[in-house]
Amino acid sequence: METVLDFFSSVPWWAWILVFLFIVAVRDVFFNKRHTISHNYPVVGHIRYMLESIGPELRQYIVANNREELPFNRIERGWIYASAKNENNYEGFGTDRDIYEPNYIFINNAMLPFKVEKGHPNAKDPYFVASAKVIGAYNKRRRPYRPASVINVSAMSFGSLSARAVESLNIGCKLASAYHNTGEGGLSPYHKKGSDIVFHFGTGYFGVRDDEGNFSMEKMVQLVQDYPQVRAIEIKLSQGAKPGKGGVLPAAKITPEIAKIRHVPLGKDVLSPPTHSAFDGVDGLLEFVEAIAHATGLPVGIKSAVGKLDDWEKLAGLMKETGKGPDFITIDGGEGGTGAAPPSFADHVALPWLFGFAEVYKIFKNHQLTERVVFIGSGKLGFPARAAMAFAMGADIINVARESMLSIGCIQAQVCHNNSCPSGVATQNKWRQRGINIEDKSVRAQFYFKNFRKELLEMTHACGYEHPCQFTMDDVELSVGDKNLLKTLGESFTYNKVPVPFNGVKEQQECPHLGGNYNRKEEKKEVKKLKKEDKVRY
Repeated sequence: METVLDFFSSVPWWAWILVFLFIVAVRDVFFNKRHTISHNYPVVGHIRYMLESIGPELRQYIVANNREELPFNRIERGWIYASAKNENNYEGFGTDRDIYEPNYIFINNAMLPFKVEKGHPNAKDPYFVASAKVIGAYNKRRRPYRPASVINVSAMSFGSLSARAVESLNIGCKLASAYHNTGEGGLSPYHKKGSDIVFHFGTGYFGVRDDEGNFSMEKMVQLVQDYPQVRAIEIKLSQGAKPGKGGVLPAAKITPEIAKIRHVPLGKDVLSPPTHSAFDGVDGLLEFVEAIAHATGLPVGIKSAVGKLDDWEKLAGLMKETGKGPDFITIDGGEGGTGAAPPSFADHVALPWLFGFAEVYKIFKNHQLTERVVFIGSGKLGFPARAAMAFAMGADIINVARESMLSIGCIQAQVCHNNSCPSGVATQNKWRQRGINIEDKSVRAQFYFKNFRKELLEMTHACGYEHPCQFTMDDVELSVGDKNLLKTLGESFTYNKVPVPFNGVKEQQECPHLGGNYNRKEEKKEVKKLKKEDKVRY
């Protein structure tokens, strides 16, 4: 035994490296049947695969410039990170953007900005920007709802996001007086930390399905009764990532907790079909919306990406004819989002938000329906200038998904689909999730929403308005064509937004339907406590 050990210890370290490389070379040449490069170039060929595997990281941190990456470049991510940490989110020495590029957004400021008089709510609270419209008011729902924030969390389900990520966002929404859309994964315990909730479901009816996978009105009513902070219900028709395509939740990803929340069996793949089984056609959708609204008393809306416009025309026609229909419509951009999707869908199916929203809004404007519907925009709108553009086009509320993920630590690794998210935000891996400090991340989400609203409000005042809903199509211009031509949104999309009736911010604060989680005293107590604990700078 000692002889053998003496032999191994007598061989120099570099000789062992040569032996290892020789074994790898033999394996590459004689036993490798899958990889041509490593077969033809033994040993050194592996360097190519190693560099390929870390290519995204090399491009993100070394190769790409500050404005080059997609879907969010380094400057955009930096603004979100700084806003979420309540740090300096300004930039010096002017813009580094190519302001002559096509579709560049120009906001037309007023010569004399809106003056915030003494005693005006924004004088004390520059973060307060509630919705100008009450959801469900026109259709006289029993429990109408005015969101206390025009910026809210878009549909992202528990299962797609980790438990700690969902909980961080929910507490952050509570602190920022925003609502939290559940996504189609059901209402989890992590959504029940205090914020207003928009309950969202799709073709799988997770959380409100019976044993056969069909929609259960009884479970929907029970859910609303058990959890009064559910303030509205959203029916997903399609999403930007993969409109018109179903999905499969593999059995390996279904934990006992997820199975209980979604009401699905353990050990079996769960299918979300492309189409709904609870109704057929546009007229069936209309009746389905009304049935849920009648049973629950809540406002009910729909969410969809936009492609063909025939069904949108039919929906608007039926709403005009019957006086029924969704209380709100969420338009999702076809740019893709947090949901895993084939590149062919994310790249090519459905219109980008800018074009899709314009087409749908025009249809509802032509049918004189814009005043009775609350329009929600969702699709890379998580920045003040883009939000201002969305309000100018007719949006009443903005939902943000990926931007809110960035606020709680997402690094845009773009591996949401394979359960290996390094930041713990979009994975069910327990070890990676443990890196999320819920108390810290929830405050970061809060500050992202508050600083976003503050900057949007400052931009609104610069244009001479009190509230973002007052933006018009003439307030925003886009550079088009050969980079030497500017067009207003009205000229670009051939319609003018219908003015939103607005009775002032002060009156909004006193609205009886204002979101139940808006409590400035409670919010100040929370921030004071965090400041005392020296968790954040405020």
